[in-house]
Amino acid sequence: MTVYITVISLVISTPLGLLWAAGKMCPWRIIHWPVSVIINITRGLPMIVVLFYIYFVFPDIGITLTSFEASVIGIAFCYSTYIAEIFRAGIEAVDRGQLEAARSLGMGFRKAMCRVILPQAFHIALPPYSNTLVMMLKDSALASTIAVTEITRQGQLIAASTFDNTTIYTLVALLYLALSLPLMAMTKRLEARRVKGA
Repeated sequence: MTVYITVISLVISTPLGLLWAAGKMCPWRIIHWPVSVIINITRGLPMIVVLFYIYFVFPDIGITLTSFEASVIGIAFCYSTYIAEIFRAGIEAVDRGQLEAARSLGMGFRKAMCRVILPQAFHIALPPYSNTLVMMLKDSALASTIAVTEITRQGQLIAASTFDNTTIYTLVALLYLALSLPLMAMTKRLEARRVKGA
């Protein structure tokens, strides 16, 4: 369940984050301003509050979600704003001359972005993006607060029935480490490759 929440949240938050990044960088104020407000408000809220709001408040306006759906939507939405800033920083780090050179070769703006700017931006953004995956995996534990039976929630249930808190929560911590350490190693390797490539 922990892996499901993490993977599905990542699949949703990545394109949404790219969309937020495009909106924030849009020169039109009518698009730029509301996107910036959404990103800033979401980043300023604790994720657990967002999860509670989606799970407990949405039914009051006629939107009823399962605890799993609420956790995925909440985590994906929150992380999409962080991913947006990662992508935006990556795009802005690419030399402006690259876009001008692509345009001078006859490429349209969209083709220049897809073929020249975004591949370089993604290369720059990859280490912090992969680090976000590790954070998302750890924050999936917050789903336990709305009764999703992932690792933390399962640990709580077992500890409540066995009263063996030390063993159970040690195992929970080790399970998270077993999932996180390979991802952290991947992040470090990507950062090393980027430095070597630079």
